[in-house]
Amino acid sequence: MKKTLITTALLAVLGGAAPAAFAQAEHSAHHGGASAASEADAKLAEGTVKKIDQSAGKLTIAHGPLESLGMPAMTMVFRAARPNLLDQVKVGDRIRFAVEKVGGALTVTSLEAAQ
Repeated sequence: MKKTLITTALLAVLGGAAPAAFAQAEHSAHHGGASAASEADAKLAEGTVKKIDQSAGKLTIAHGPLESLGMPAMTMVFRAARPNLLDQVKVGDRIRFAVEKVGGALTVTSLEAAQ
């Protein structure tokens, strides 16, 4: 009798949790676009282009913290993932950019003008 009561109580609790879990999942899925965009924005660092070296395919950026790499704010030289990235900016431009470690080198994989 006692086991039946415990089992019934457990099923009642779990049964009540399932709709709540489903509702939370549905809510998250509904707002997934905004959450995904916010997450992508969080991965972009802000900085100022200090130097562009077209022949080496590199740019120097004074940047804020690189959260994705756990690095503090500083000025660094980065490799450009594609040569056309260097054509999108000029010295002094404020930018938002994504950086990843590619083949052991810190590489700017995307950038955009900061607003």
